[in-house]
Amino acid sequence: MSLVTDLCKAAAAVKYEVQKLDTQKKNEALLTAADRLVQRRADILAANEKDIEAGRAAGMSEALIDRLTLTDGRIEQIAEGLRQVAQLPDPVGEVMEEFVRPNGMKIRKIRVPMGVIGVIYESRPNVTADAFALCFKAGSAVILKGGSDAINSNIAITRVLRDSLEACGITPDAVQLVATTDRAATRELMTMRQYIDVLIPRGGSGLIRAVVEGSKIPVIETGTGNCHIYVDKDADLEMAMKILVNAKTQRIGVCNAAESLVVHRAVLDEFLPMLATTMEEYGVTLRADEDSRSMLPLAEAATEEDFGKEYLALMLSVKTVDSVEEAIEHINRYHTGHSDCIVTKDREAAEKFLREIDSACVYVNVSTRFTDGFEFGFGAEIGISTQKLQARGPMGLREITSYKYQITGDGQIRG
Repeated sequence: MSLVTDLCKAAAAVKYEVQKLDTQKKNEALLTAADRLVQRRADILAANEKDIEAGRAAGMSEALIDRLTLTDGRIEQIAEGLRQVAQLPDPVGEVMEEFVRPNGMKIRKIRVPMGVIGVIYESRPNVTADAFALCFKAGSAVILKGGSDAINSNIAITRVLRDSLEACGITPDAVQLVATTDRAATRELMTMRQYIDVLIPRGGSGLIRAVVEGSKIPVIETGTGNCHIYVDKDADLEMAMKILVNAKTQRIGVCNAAESLVVHRAVLDEFLPMLATTMEEYGVTLRADEDSRSMLPLAEAATEEDFGKEYLALMLSVKTVDSVEEAIEHINRYHTGHSDCIVTKDREAAEKFLREIDSACVYVNVSTRFTDGFEFGFGAEIGISTQKLQARGPMGLREITSYKYQITGDGQIRG
């Protein structure tokens, strides 16, 4: 029997034990894990340093190194994410709907745990704790398969999580880590339908595509982020630049970073010189269409591929449009359904953008960097769903539960 099969069977064997835990017990375990992650951060940082050294030796980009890197501050943030989840209402048992049929039969629709959730993700060790916290609070066991680049970090974090569960009298098998760098293990995990109820991929387009196309388990698809900022003809241009700088440069290796700028022709003369100066200051390379390049002398010519690309780097595509309608058409053609923003003082244009942009999160005068479970008040998130089934946008506790119907009566039979 393989390592993957053993882990899956162990998780499936304890899922009903996890489902029966009450809210107080789950919260106790989460708070214990949060404290212990901070207490044992020296061990976690030492493991993370091994991953960083290996990544640099392998030629990993600085954007990916940033995703991989843990610091004292980031471990504190991970712990805070667990504490936030502990403070959130428990979704398990929530009555979603309740009604009585004409024959007196009472029907309740209630939230229930998924059972066993599998999460496949890349070089972001914070996901190890985030995914555990959400799945556990939502009453499910979880099987984690992180990227090989973060193997040491993931092992160290999972060890703390399992120890914390055991200290609270809870089976540590509620969280399992596939602790191998063998890609065959990932492929095998995707076939474990008899043990895993749902699979969630979190990472780049290649990983997500591989899971969606190769999994025999139902998948909640998280998406890449080709996020747009549209500067309308009635935009406050200083506000627009402030939003763009934040969305593009605060963290370049995340899915809610802006990758594409769309500018109304009416503000080109004023906005593009500001853009050229500011982006040069931040080291951002521009790839622009012909109309924009006339005022962006250092910009490279944009290709069709550029308009649809998630760079995860200090690069930005630029497109000129003549109307909000053209902006919407361009964004809906090239985006990934993640997050898009309009900067405008025109309420009608803003409402049109909100209605017609087909993304999980649509913003007016707000940076796309807020597409985040923590920022939405969900606590830690398990990912940003860009699909339209089961969950969409930041996936918090409710998005990773299922539901069932409870029917009660007093002897009704069907005629």
